[in-house]
Amino acid sequence: MYDFDKTLCTRDMQEYTFIPDLGITPQDFWQEAGALSQKEKMDRILAYMYLMIVKAKAAQQPIHRRNFVKLGKDIEFFAGVTSWFDRINQYGVAQGVRIEHYIISSGLKEIIEGSEIKKHFKEIYASAFHYDVNGAADWPLLSINYTAKTQFLFRINKGVLDISNDDDLNKYVKDDDRRVPFRNMIYIGDGLTDVPCMKLVKVNGGHSIAVYTKKPKVKDLLLNDRVNYITQADYTEGGELDGIVKKIIDKIVVVDELLDINNNQVKRLNR
Repeated sequence: MYDFDKTLCTRDMQEYTFIPDLGITPQDFWQEAGALSQKEKMDRILAYMYLMIVKAKAAQQPIHRRNFVKLGKDIEFFAGVTSWFDRINQYGVAQGVRIEHYIISSGLKEIIEGSEIKKHFKEIYASAFHYDVNGAADWPLLSINYTAKTQFLFRINKGVLDISNDDDLNKYVKDDDRRVPFRNMIYIGDGLTDVPCMKLVKVNGGHSIAVYTKKPKVKDLLLNDRVNYITQADYTEGGELDGIVKKIIDKIVVVDELLDINNNQVKRLNR
């Protein structure tokens, strides 16, 4: 599972095209969104989504779904990202492991869907707009803040990927019957907004990795035992992140093999 902004791409996705087209700086936009959140006691994700609509209308910029999707083509990714998914999939196949990739992001799903890496994800969980009869954005359809992200770990864990299906999500399922055990999860994020997911994965036996462009931003996550590893946001083959993820995959294989041995021994003794 991956966060998106500043985890896979180099900055917040709105900063590549959307905000510059408004004639304002990213700093001014995010500062105004933060002030709106504080003034109205408003969720920060809802505040930025609301401000996107207000600012776009004022600048006479189109806010149809297709316009947001087109913004995805301008996203710049960290080194190695575009080849990362196929490489990791191939490594998994060689180890007898099926790899699935998921996005869990507070950014916009529409923009992610327009990016060149969209095809690699089994599911993209991200904030999204509702569109009126004319196809223009008029309301948040889904707002995913840092704590709301954790529900999607459980959806992946239980195999309940449809976000409208809460009944099956909340049903009791034994750990052994869950589709993706937490111990087989790897969560990659870049900072404090990912901490609830990182900690949840880590304490349940999975692996959390904080990537950085500036180490001071994430070093406390490791020192305070919130993540398993920190490493530079470099996805190139042979890099540190590449090596860490491959070693985790190796570990997952060994742990599952040992669990199979244990389960078979228990079954024999219970005959």
